Amino acid sequence: MGDFRKALGDDGLLIFDGAMGTLLQGRGLAAGESPELFGLAHPDAIMATHREYVQAGSRVITANTFGGTHFKLPPGTDVVALNREMARLARQAAGPGVFVAGSVGPTGHFVAPLGKASLSDLVAAFAEQIRGLAEGGCDLIIGETHFDLAEAKAVILACRQVCSLPVAMCMTFEGAASLTGSSPEVFADAMENLGVDLIGVNCGQGPDDMRLVGEVFARRLATPFFVKPNAGMPRLENGVTVFPMGPAEFAEKTARFADLGAKALSGCCGTTPAHIAALAGALAGRSYKRADTPDRPVLAVTARSTTVCVGGKSPCALIGERINPTGKPELAAELVAGEFSKALAFAEEQTAAGAHILDVNVGAPMVDEVAVLPGLALELVKRQQLPLCLDSNNADALTAGLWAYPGTPLINSISGEPGRMERLGPVCRDHGAPFILLPLKGRKLPVTAAERLAIIEELLIQADSLRIPRRLILVDALALTVSSKPEAAVACLDTIRYCRDTWGLPTVLGLSNISFGLPARELVNSAFFAMCLGAGLAAAIANPNVARLMETLTAGEVLLGRDPQAGRFISRYAGWKPNQGGGGGVVAAAAVAGDDGESRLRRAVVRGRTEEVLELVEKALADGQDAATILSDELIPGIMSVGERYERKEFFLPQLLAAAEAMRAGFARLEPLLTATAGAAKARIVMATVEGDIHDIGKNIVCLMLKNHGFEVIDLGKDVPAERIVAAASEHGASVIGLSALMTTTMVRMEDTVRLVREQGLTARIMVGGAVVTEAFAKSIGADAYATDAVDAVRQAKALAAGA
Repeated sequence: MGDFRKALGDDGLLIFDGAMGTLLQGRGLAAGESPELFGLAHPDAIMATHREYVQAGSRVITANTFGGTHFKLPPGTDVVALNREMARLARQAAGPGVFVAGSVGPTGHFVAPLGKASLSDLVAAFAEQIRGLAEGGCDLIIGETHFDLAEAKAVILACRQVCSLPVAMCMTFEGAASLTGSSPEVFADAMENLGVDLIGVNCGQGPDDMRLVGEVFARRLATPFFVKPNAGMPRLENGVTVFPMGPAEFAEKTARFADLGAKALSGCCGTTPAHIAALAGALAGRSYKRADTPDRPVLAVTARSTTVCVGGKSPCALIGERINPTGKPELAAELVAGEFSKALAFAEEQTAAGAHILDVNVGAPMVDEVAVLPGLALELVKRQQLPLCLDSNNADALTAGLWAYPGTPLINSISGEPGRMERLGPVCRDHGAPFILLPLKGRKLPVTAAERLAIIEELLIQADSLRIPRRLILVDALALTVSSKPEAAVACLDTIRYCRDTWGLPTVLGLSNISFGLPARELVNSAFFAMCLGAGLAAAIANPNVARLMETLTAGEVLLGRDPQAGRFISRYAGWKPNQGGGGGVVAAAAVAGDDGESRLRRAVVRGRTEEVLELVEKALADGQDAATILSDELIPGIMSVGERYERKEFFLPQLLAAAEAMRAGFARLEPLLTATAGAAKARIVMATVEGDIHDIGKNIVCLMLKNHGFEVIDLGKDVPAERIVAAASEHGASVIGLSALMTTTMVRMEDTVRLVREQGLTARIMVGGAVVTEAFAKSIGADAYATDAVDAVRQAKALAAGA
């Protein structure tokens, strides 16, 4: 075994291997057969494939374990033993000077609230796999083709539980985002927070289309990055899936990523030893040159689809403080009952008002914070795109909240309280969670800047001893009330400047404390806020509904040169007219409210608020509205609006699923009452993932959306032979057949269904889709439509059903 971390630090480029499946098919792997089980039965085929890549110039070869979790393998498989044996074969084939990477692919399951699995479920599955890979002699663990931030995080947590091997993590993107809405920026920031050793992108795209992701990584990452493109996009030729890019073209285009600063390069689907040999030739004699990182944030807080940068040249981040039961008896009562309506409303209100991060505090008498904090976090993740700040004095509640959160949230806070750094610091480190460092120790408040800085320095030394990177630390400048401590404000300003200039650390504070006991508190708070911005404050915990504070923030960003061409200021305040008392204005208030004329019921569908949808449907029925009108005028327009926002990339998969579930609940309540259409036949669609393909996430999402749009869906599941699909379509009189495939090795099975439908003379129209499927492929096999995603699938299915 070699020292892969040492290799990451030298000036050599690392060339990984290429695709495994294509070569194994040439050695007897049948379509749809598990490559891992095939490898157990045919170790010579695995060894031969690895050796071809070593001879081609691969400095890293990848164990045949992409689908090596119990989620993908048949029940009863000894997961540890299988992975150990595949790693051992790779180790034996590698020889001296070649590293072995243990491949860890996606499980096919979403983490709650998108799916039924918990983060700990996936961590346990990955830990089982990684244990075998480590025992088999792997030099590193590599996550490949992951499309959800939560699952990528699970791989990293599992690896840390089991071994100390380096971790590489690759995500696959569809255009500018992953399936669940993570941009390259979000992924890059979350992986650096998690301390990954090598950050990459693989599959989904050829080298031309992958260029944008590579450029983001180059500008943003201090961590070495890895680029692993396909040999172009697949197409069907004479019944065989082929990739159009030959070795020479692939090598020329992929080698250009070294100019951007890529440390590691290789190929994904469609690449062969010939592609890798050509790439090795194109890179011969070249050395690794680390890219400049002008866009690297000082500190970043991430959600699935959003990253908020804090400190440096980034705008001051506004952390909304309203989800806190202190002084809010109605919210406290709901939290005691485990209900979240008021908290969710506060979240929506603050998001509309311009908050960048939402502070979530559930601390109140009789509230079980260990259960309620993660429960509320899950509900917020389902409906909101903003990152969260988990806020509690209860370390167990914060830990539970981290296990419920898909990204890298902010933690509030770690102080000098005995044992708190030791308890929470490693948890934040392992989850990649930035945290607020609070300069409190003992019972005496540190009034002067010198007192605060002494405590901060002591806590920083403690954090260093726990291997907590400074990238995760946000210092609280500690605003104390000036009515009793006149020097408190100046001490804050001195602390902010020192943290920024001496330690390079960003700062935060809660604004409202400064004015306690004074009249005209908004005036004092906003003046203090402006002074802090000038001193370098990076974030503030405040109420974004206070117009004067938001005016100070947005105007201050213009004056500090952090709002290019005053774009954000103009978009918020164009046409603004001050009220008589100053502060706020008609135009500003309208912009903040986000009122686009939607009815309450339609807006509840759009926001995925199931309970509110059911409540408003009942009210509409009680008011005498008929079920058909409620469906056609409220629910259907609501879900259509969601689809439009999804296509505009305003919404992502979490919001799409939440809205679909809310719509489904409302429709289920109305369905028995829809007497006017009781005799009308719904359009029927048979849905299936084709034979040999065990992935059904995308197909399940499409089924849910189709049901919401009035289709009767016959879902046959995954790994379905063409004969069964056609028989079901005939039996049910389906007007449309929908086929899904995620793998290049199984997409060819779609043609079997198309051919059988034609042979049997069925009138059913055929729609195809999936990550590897293209419109050109759909046309080449004679499909009637190609759907790019779930929203497009509904559109295509409606058109096909209307023409059937």
